Amino acid sequence: MMDKHMICTEGFENVLDKNGQATGFALLARLPYYRGLGLSMVEDIAVSVDGEAVPREAVRLELRGRSWSLAEMETCYDEKWNFGEKARVIVQRPGGLTPGEHRIELAERLRVSYLPFVPTTRDAKVLTLAA
Repeated sequence: MMDKHMICTEGFENVLDKNGQATGFALLARLPYYRGLGLSMVEDIAVSVDGEAVPREAVRLELRGRSWSLAEMETCYDEKWNFGEKARVIVQRPGGLTPGEHRIELAERLRVSYLPFVPTTRDAKVLTLAA
């Protein structure tokens, strides 16, 4: 598994609406598996920021211009997250994050057909949000 490469150091930013108001934040992430997986096989993407867990309903995944909630990913059978591909993980959080350093923790739970268990991989990094 590629746990330590899940969180990318670039692409950490606040997400702005059309009026320039921060509605959350985003980071780039990779799948920690040596092959690609269909989105329905990604059972969960858990995010915490500065020690605070983000509710599952507040997390979305954006890949190649399309976006899914984690609930929508459960039945998405026509899209695949490829090995090494950077996906944008979007967290809905009114006001976004303050500029500066933030500790981001990411856990991805994957369903792999030939494994007798459901692996959960984790990565944590301190990322800097530009002003």
